[in-house]
Formats: sequence, C-alpha cells, structure tokens
Amino acid sequence: MSRTVKAYIGATIYDGQSLFEKHALMVDSDGQVSVQPQGALPQGCPRVAMDGGVIAPGFVDLQVNGGGGVMFNDDQSINALRAIAEAHATTGTCGILPTLITDTPEKTSAAIKAVEAAIAEKLPGIIGIHLEGPHLSIARKGAHDPNLIRAMTEDDLALMLDAAERIANVMVTVAPENTTLAQIKTMADAGIIVSLGHTDADMETCHAAFDAGARCVTHLFNAMSQLGNREPGLVGATLSRPEVYAGLIADAIHVHPDTMRIALAAKPKSERIFLVTDAMATAGSAIDRFSINGRDVFRKNQRLTLADGTLAGADLTMPRAVEVMMEAVGDDLSQAIKRATSTPVDLLREPGSLGGFSGMFPAVQYLKKGSSRPVVLS
Repeated sequence: MSRTVKAYIGATIYDGQSLFEKHALMVDSDGQVSVQPQGALPQGCPRVAMDGGVIAPGFVDLQVNGGGGVMFNDDQSINALRAIAEAHATTGTCGILPTLITDTPEKTSAAIKAVEAAIAEKLPGIIGIHLEGPHLSIARKGAHDPNLIRAMTEDDLALMLDAAERIANVMVTVAPENTTLAQIKTMADAGIIVSLGHTDADMETCHAAFDAGARCVTHLFNAMSQLGNREPGLVGATLSRPEVYAGLIADAIHVHPDTMRIALAAKPKSERIFLVTDAMATAGSAIDRFSINGRDVFRKNQRLTLADGTLAGADLTMPRAVEVMMEAVGDDLSQAIKRATSTPVDLLREPGSLGGFSGMFPAVQYLKKGSSRPVVLS
C-alpha cells in the first residue's frame, strides 16, 4: 500500500484540467500524486510550504527547432535531441516534438530515424516529431530556404506514412499549394497530425484541406494568408472552424496582444489555441547567433532574425508565453496553463500521461511570477 511521503502547500495547483486553491499536492512513495483539501491532510504528514506561485504539470511544446546551442536541422542525432530536450526541461517543458524545418529528403529521413531511436531509448522529453516543410508556399516562406521548398511527391508521402508507423506522434506542416487533398487525407487517415502553415491559400482552399483531414494550423497569423475584408484567408478559416487547433507564438512580437485577444473572442472553442515556442538553438543557452541552411540568424532584444530582418523562430520560453497570455492578452491562470499543457496533448495520437499529473511526478513543476526557470519538484 502506498504511503504519503510529503505534501506541498501554499501554492495554487493546476492539475491539467482544474485550478485548486487552499489545496495540497500529495505525493506517495510510488511517485503518484493527488490533490486534496489542505484541511484534510493526514496527521503527521510532512509538509513543504511554497511561497505562493503555481504547481502545474510540465509543459508540452509541439514546435521546437532547437535548444542548448543545437539546431535539429544541423544535427539529426540522439545526442542533439538530448541537448535540445534538456535545454527545454530547464524551462519547464517535459515533452517536445523536435521540429525539422524545410530541408533535404536525406535530412528528413535522418531526423525521423533519430527520433525513432530516441523514443526507443526512452530519451526523456522526446514524444514524436514535427516536420515543418518542405511542402510549403514560397510566397509565405518566412525564414525557410526557398531553394528547398517543393511539392510533395509520392516518395515523400510514403516517407511520412512510414514515419507514422514507426513513431506514435508525427506532425507535418504543409501548404495546400504544394500538397493535394488526397495526400492530406491519406496522411490524416494514417494518424498524422496535418497542420496548415506557410501558405497563401484562400479560405475556400483551406476549408477543403480541413475537410480532407487537416486538424491544426502552425503559428497562427504568422506566414499565412491574413484575414481581409473580401478574402478571409487561412486566418479566417481557422477562426471560423471550432474543431481546428492552432499553435500560437505568444511572445508579443510575432503577434500583437490585441490581435491574440481578438482571435480568442472570435474563435468558437478558443481553448483549442495552444502555445508553442518555435524555439531555436538559443533556447536554454547564451549564444547570440546561429545558422539555418547556411544563413546567419541573430539574437537581439528578444528577437531572432535573418540579416534582412525576417523573423526566424522565437526567443521564447513557455513560462514567458503563459505570462504574456495572462498579463497582455487576458487569459485567466487556468486557461493560460492549459494552452501549454493539456490542449497540445489533445492533438497527440499517443499522449501517454502528458498534460496532467497522472502519476508523472518528475514532470510536476513549481512556477513563480517573473521566473523563466520553473522548479521541478521532487
């Protein structure tokens, strides 16, 4: 029979679904956790008093290009994945989809193999893969190399389907300009999370892609057709579809806080807008520059840009994104944390125990306002 070894008190608790005040996080000898009223603690139970703050599950980030000084595009190895995952763990993220941005077929294959091997070795934090490109729109390429952008071929599709058989959680960002509805449907039917992004497609085309099986949108507002008075674009299609999820880079740089607030007010089931960092090699490191496909990216004033000023990913942590959603956008605490925990997990084919406590005590963290480095409780 399990016994309680300690109780954490004095903090607000969010368990992945609900917010609890004047409760304690109970931890038993098997590492299982539960939330109980503070007044009902067993007599003699050891207590750990927290100075306010929030106890929450580890964050889940579905768009991570790098970290710890490493870019996944530069190094498709288990060691690189370990460095990236460890860098994000220092900011409270316990599950990531390492993200390969537009690159060659050879690097795509190598990335899939590396993630498969990392999962087989139970490397902490690696829960699948996100392939952002190369089947995007040059018109909305952002920082992606236009020389590597191309239409999806049957060989590309076969590679995606094979990846889905070997890796539980595969996310693919595509533009309707360079993929067919049949390809989108085939990937969705195979359990792949098909996300629309880096596209200039009109609203009608985007609706057709959603009808074919696309379930998500990559970094809402950025690198996509905008909401206009005569053509609503992908932004309008996303906000009009209750079932569609959308990642959001909430650094108040990629998207203005008022724009985020308007999107939340406009979208039915706005809780399906979730947070991503779109992090690069700078995450969890002090480096001030790195490269993508041979092009330098500079870190300055919380921005990552190419030499021409084009944004190239984000210099953002999940705690900062949660803070922006609360302080600048108007989310309450529960909703803001949900966007970084259980909402992205809802997209996964095999979520495991991510997104809530569910016995994952090492992924339970303590956050204090203004801190970018949560404390993992033990």
